[in-house]
Amino acid sequence: MSSKQDILRRVRQSQPPAVDLPALTGPWTTFDDLRSQFATTVQQVGGQVVMARDRAHADQLVKTLACYQDAAKICSLVDGVGRSDVELLEVERPHELADVDLTIAAGKFAVAENGAVWVSAAQVRHQAIYFLCQHLALVVPGDQIVHHMHEAYDRLASETSSFGVFISGPSKTADIEQSLVIGAQGPRSLTVVLI
Repeated sequence: MSSKQDILRRVRQSQPPAVDLPALTGPWTTFDDLRSQFATTVQQVGGQVVMARDRAHADQLVKTLACYQDAAKICSLVDGVGRSDVELLEVERPHELADVDLTIAAGKFAVAENGAVWVSAAQVRHQAIYFLCQHLALVVPGDQIVHHMHEAYDRLASETSSFGVFISGPSKTADIEQSLVIGAQGPRSLTVVLI
């Protein structure tokens, strides 16, 4: 027997005993005020939340954002909210979206526990738009907030989209010296508009 086979045999013999997976039922954390908890959590991860009465009000609020007013190029994927200087169907390659200052997109639901928003974009030609833009605004129905990720994954059980992602706060990274950098690999800011 080769030394390699001997080592592998010993490793197989030294495995810990198998254990059952934990049950996913239990008293999960819940919140009395989902909107307030979601807004607090988004702020903690570097984003901001604004509350809108309806889509027209959301449009007004988005237009007051500094990132909107300073933007030379905006891509709005939400009818009636903001202007759009980009027609995604006419864009051949995602690389052409690198100069988009602000993307306004729809989120299906939000998670109070971690400030994440589920974005399902099967109909969006270039999903890279969510990550290439300088600033991101997500428009989410205010009554579509769940307490925690267990509820979120339960909702995703019926999801049929070929693309989806949870987005929580602006892009950020911390190096080994613990220096936090916002916007290092994606949007520099995130605004969630709850309608």
